Amino acid sequence: ATTATTTTVAMTSDGNMQVSAGILIVGLGGNNGVTLLAGQIANRDNLQWETATAGRISANWFGCLTQIPPRGIHGGVGFQGRVPGLADANNAVVGGWDIRPTKLGQALYDCRVLEPDLVRQVREEMDKTEIMEGVWDPSFIGESQYPTATNVVAGADNASTRTRVERIRKDIRSWKEKNNVNGHITVIWSASVERPSEAEYESPDNLLSAIYDDSNNDDISPSMLYAVAAALEGCSFVNGGSQNTLSPAMTCLYDQSYRKPDAPSSSVLSKFAPYSASRAYCLGTDYKAGQTKFKTAAVEYLRALGLSPRVIASSNHLGNNDMLNLTTKKTLDAKMRVKSDIFGPWQEKDLDHKVTVMYCPYIGDEKRDFVEYTSLGFLGSPHTMVTYTRCMDSILCVPLMVDAAIWCDYFVKHEVSAGDAARASAYLFKVPEGEAKGTDPGFFNQMKELEDVLDKTSCGGNDGEDVIALGVSKGIITHEQAAALNGLASK
Repeated sequence: ATTATTTTVAMTSDGNMQVSAGILIVGLGGNNGVTLLAGQIANRDNLQWETATAGRISANWFGCLTQIPPRGIHGGVGFQGRVPGLADANNAVVGGWDIRPTKLGQALYDCRVLEPDLVRQVREEMDKTEIMEGVWDPSFIGESQYPTATNVVAGADNASTRTRVERIRKDIRSWKEKNNVNGHITVIWSASVERPSEAEYESPDNLLSAIYDDSNNDDISPSMLYAVAAALEGCSFVNGGSQNTLSPAMTCLYDQSYRKPDAPSSSVLSKFAPYSASRAYCLGTDYKAGQTKFKTAAVEYLRALGLSPRVIASSNHLGNNDMLNLTTKKTLDAKMRVKSDIFGPWQEKDLDHKVTVMYCPYIGDEKRDFVEYTSLGFLGSPHTMVTYTRCMDSILCVPLMVDAAIWCDYFVKHEVSAGDAARASAYLFKVPEGEAKGTDPGFFNQMKELEDVLDKTSCGGNDGEDVIALGVSKGIITHEQAAALNGLASK
């Protein structure tokens, strides 16, 4: 049967095959997962739908910086058409796992994120999409998730951490082959936030040894197992949750110098053979989608004015499943860690930053947040400003998921180092960790990091098309002039 995860490979105007990037979502049936899949179908099929407030709407990729073109005389805003080699999300292949068996079209209908007329048009195709069984450990998530967790890995595949990792690896390989994915695959954690893991490892050898030992009782979370499996299959991993999945040992596992193809037979890595030595990235932590993204931009603005931020008091409330999961203290602690630590590298020792989150079922996915910023200005005079935001949480998160996967695909193709890839994508996360740890938290400073890495990839090659694109991005030549130059180069 045809499913939504099967994508026909398209051809470019010059007859070359377009590479399909792979997006594997842990928590595919959640609000983010179904919204992403619905959005891709809508864009792929150029759908239109009726809305109560804005009339007839056409599909678009607004919010996805990798998918929208630059705007204005100075460019900026988007990278599609400006950066050669960015994958088209319309041609991406989307799949994943979920511990709930609810069909994806039904899950989209239930979550009430998108307009009913759009849901009606994509629901049947989404219901045909395969949902792979999820690896789970009830001790890591809130009790509210237990009753619906019936689509889980069981039997021999669930006997130990080793067998769980091997099951995930098998799923990745099978899905890749079934869907003819010929681009880079990114595994994205979009499942419920886990409580922090207490397992700590000094090296990837220690991490893999613990997983391989069927008798171990270490506190290894499901997200860690997905991250390890992704590395061994040469896939990138993005931690969209708040839990402490990333660690020095995990970061090291993604280093190509560790996953050498000729690992000694006595090494712990060889026990997981065959494994991939391909370039891949481990990125996170927790998507910086709404309130937190504006906070970093706002405080960056206050600091640029020379003011001294003293109090940031914020609250947000919504009623989706992610917030329901946070009603358990063990998972709330993970979320509060990242929400409270977003300004760490700025070392604002006098800043009193308070965060409150509330579960309000009636609100559904439409996050409401209120933030008051109080700073000291000239001669200690107070300066106060207030922001209020309303938006569907998934509408904010999905573009970051898309961009994370497209950037990973682009960085792999251009052999970007792990450090550069992590710093370039730091703008996506509340607390950049791994190779990006310590990155300036300011949103605009983080975008500058991305621009610097893109400039480096454009200048590093000898491809004439890349040089022409760089000229466009710098405003030296127009898009029309670039097209003419490319036409001459092809003669």
